[in-house]
Amino acid sequence: MTGNEIIFSDDKLSIYNFGDDFLSENSNIDKRFFEGGTRYRDAVQIVVSTGEYWIFDYGVVVFWAVDEDEREALIHRLKKDNTTHIKKIEEHLRFTFSDELVIKKDVISLPNNDPLTRLAISHALAQSNKLMEYEIQAQNSIKHYSHIPEELAKTGKISISQKEIAKIRGTLLSTKSDIILHYGLLDTPDFFWEYPEYESTYERMARYMDIHQRVELLSKKLATIHELFEMLAGEQKHQHSSFLEWIIIVLIAIEIVLFLVQELKDLVL
Repeated sequence: MTGNEIIFSDDKLSIYNFGDDFLSENSNIDKRFFEGGTRYRDAVQIVVSTGEYWIFDYGVVVFWAVDEDEREALIHRLKKDNTTHIKKIEEHLRFTFSDELVIKKDVISLPNNDPLTRLAISHALAQSNKLMEYEIQAQNSIKHYSHIPEELAKTGKISISQKEIAKIRGTLLSTKSDIILHYGLLDTPDFFWEYPEYESTYERMARYMDIHQRVELLSKKLATIHELFEMLAGEQKHQHSSFLEWIIIVLIAIEIVLFLVQELKDLVL
């Protein structure tokens, strides 16, 4: 499919991750934007005067040759509530046209002006950007709680209350679950079942962005989070057991005291 060729105003290629599920009921994205575009599975193409952009259902937008002012205006219009702050994860590359697909030094040379070639490229760029969100999320969790195993190694215990441990475990579980729940986004998109002739283009871009290696590294980070989660579970269980032991000791002590008091009464009488 080649469709109507788009005349691009410049060579800028920008990727924005808004960290939002565009299709959820709670999304602050104005879904009317989807109505004016052409949908290909989980992506919608919107053509504008200076170029085009692709909106992915999982919260990433890839702009092809849309200048900065128009990008900001579109982002502003995308929101239902203009007072809502959208946190963005951005990446910027460049593109050009040549006889064959070449990806080098963040410049993508396209072999044609086929929009589905750009969609194949956009799929890899969008996944890479989404993966960055998960990488940051996992790394922040590990960094934020790295003092816990260090403290355990130095002192043999964790100076955190059961309530705090429960909160930390909840945070870690939420992080891990959120990433695993969306892990399917990092697989080869379903679009290529219908258009297999574009999969090699996607794979070239995915290799350039090191998506597969980064997914493996993310899996290791998730394993680290899981180990930390299990360690805290063990510590929480230990604290609970220790608490129960102290209750038993106190009850036994009270029983002994009561017994001795009764014995003293019997001796006096």
